Amino acid sequence: MKVLVSGTAGFIGFYTALKLLEQGHTVVGLDSINDYYDVNLKYGRLKESGIERRSLEYGVTVRSDLYPDYSFVQLKLEDKAALDALFAQEQFDAVCNLAAQAGVRYSLENPDAYVDSNIVGFVNVLEACRHNGVKNLSYASSSSVYGLNEQMPFSTSHNVNHPVSLYAATKKSNELMAHTYAHLYGLQCTGLRFFTVYGPWGRPDMAPFIFTKAALNGDTIKVFNNGKMKRDFTYIDDIVEGVVRVIESPCKANNDWTGEQPDPSSSSAPYKIYNIGNSQPIELMSFIEAIESAAGVEIQKDFQPIQPGDVVATYADVSELERDMGYKPSMPVTEGMKRTVEWYKQFYNV
Repeated sequence: MKVLVSGTAGFIGFYTALKLLEQGHTVVGLDSINDYYDVNLKYGRLKESGIERRSLEYGVTVRSDLYPDYSFVQLKLEDKAALDALFAQEQFDAVCNLAAQAGVRYSLENPDAYVDSNIVGFVNVLEACRHNGVKNLSYASSSSVYGLNEQMPFSTSHNVNHPVSLYAATKKSNELMAHTYAHLYGLQCTGLRFFTVYGPWGRPDMAPFIFTKAALNGDTIKVFNNGKMKRDFTYIDDIVEGVVRVIESPCKANNDWTGEQPDPSSSSAPYKIYNIGNSQPIELMSFIEAIESAAGVEIQKDFQPIQPGDVVATYADVSELERDMGYKPSMPVTEGMKRTVEWYKQFYNV
């Protein structure tokens, strides 16, 4: 297949592109390379996949020096004309939309960025698929959509109508828009709710990276909700395995679906939602201990109240992913953080 993967200068997109190439697919990567976090990390990921910074020019597709079947274009999803031209030129068999403005707390400060990328950009992707004969679309949602829901573990059959951040609301809107296109145009749409992804090349705005940096630099970390948080920390390899299996097995309509008892996770249209998480939530303090063990130091802690937009716990029910894809995330946090700390030391010369 020829697959468009958006967000390939980002954490999950970078790994997804490499995994698809390993599986023998042709990949076109796309990313705006915005400055939400350190762009040097984004350019580092691109370099790792054979795309040199000096070769980049907005809207121009460049070929990887390391992977013959990989090319990359710097592009914004909200640039509709350029996106439409790319789809018309490349004629993709499948699209995996992982590009988005990420971050819960930043959505309180800069809501416009989320509307532009996550809503306008996503509609542009849907329209480009519709008008260019692409029938296979997978896209990133988020565990944040569960919001005020306190039923554990989080199931895709649960109601998710009470988000607590604009970021979560934009991700829920993606799921709703995808269903519309599945229903109207037969676009096979699979949404993936990711649960706290970590690992080498991870995002520097997330706790695993922040805590690792603090451990190795001797800094103090802020521990929110006084440490009384649980997260379903999921290692990057586990996430990407699920993403690629979904791309290779596009969803079908659920023939047993009924409007009298509507299942939110499927439809009479070709539409499906999956959780991808470790399904073993870990206390925040236990996770910090795993980092301390990997780094060989004790981290100084500043205990803080919970932050606006945060949820106290995440816990994924992945039974449907396991049933349909024959797969379940399995990396223990102790091993995952050991690999993450080793990568951090190497990349930052610590």
